Amino acid sequence: MMAYVFKRLLLMLPTLFGVLLLTFVVVQFVPGGPVEQYLAEAKAGAGVGAEGGMSYRGAQGVDPKRLEQAKALYGFDKPAPERFWQMLTQFARFDLGTSFFQNRKVSELIWEKLPVSMSLGLWTFFLSYGIAVPLGIAKAVRAGSRFDMVTSVLVLVGFAIPGFVLGVALLVVFGGQLQWFPLRGLVSANWESLSWGAKVTDYLWHIAMPVTAMVMSSFATIAMLTKNAFLEEIRKQYVLTARAKGLPERKVLWKHVMRNALIPIVTGFPAAFIGAFFTGSLLIETQFSLDGLGLLSYESVIRRDYPVVMGTLYLFTLIGLVTKLVSDLCYAWVDPRVTFD
Repeated sequence: MMAYVFKRLLLMLPTLFGVLLLTFVVVQFVPGGPVEQYLAEAKAGAGVGAEGGMSYRGAQGVDPKRLEQAKALYGFDKPAPERFWQMLTQFARFDLGTSFFQNRKVSELIWEKLPVSMSLGLWTFFLSYGIAVPLGIAKAVRAGSRFDMVTSVLVLVGFAIPGFVLGVALLVVFGGQLQWFPLRGLVSANWESLSWGAKVTDYLWHIAMPVTAMVMSSFATIAMLTKNAFLEEIRKQYVLTARAKGLPERKVLWKHVMRNALIPIVTGFPAAFIGAFFTGSLLIETQFSLDGLGLLSYESVIRRDYPVVMGTLYLFTLIGLVTKLVSDLCYAWVDPRVTFD
């Protein structure tokens, strides 16, 4: 087991390097880099329109001294290989750099935006699994019944509706016409002055619609996965043998079938739970004016804030690789038949 873990950890290094190298190379050729945007803003909207990163031909006609100052300000006075190596050495120390335009550390920006994305992600995680798993079990036990068919139609309809479309519908109906829920924000403007109970109520009141919009697709996937896993186990020989021995149906389901059927679901818990901290949905956050990681990533790409783009990419990729390893190890933990020899 330890040899397998060591090999996987070693494989993370070239994977991280490849992701960062590919993104860095692409970034060099994206037009409208930070130097061009700085010069454009300095000239009160005069378009620079240059090739970003590697060359600055669009800056022709600009004062050369000012151009060199702008390049030095953002580090583009150095060759690309040197800048890439400097970035790698910073990331090795878990220094994600400083934002070009906000003049703040990338780690501080991520930490500031994280609570919003955590609120969306964790509620989505707990509601999806807490409701979808029991529903999937009930559908498997009553497979082919009217209950199974009706719930399947409802689940598939919910899955077919994109989250951002459902978000628009919720905003129009419940936020605009009926005015039952607020249209924007995670809390009210007077949240700090509210009592403890009122704060909880206010928070839940604001989070209800965005979480509903996000939970539908994952809810449907988990429910159908649970149903299919239970149906597959129920039809196996050991279940027939347990029933033939006269075991109660409840004991057959919850002691024998449950343990095996939930293996593919339980092994997905680490990825789903860790992902809940970083599942900021750009469209949902934009629709409901929630300032989270999704909106931060989008604005960073639009403004060519490369330290934020590369820093968040590095952090999320590293977390994803470690979480994938933990998910694989969970297979051996929940199913003793699985080995990594």
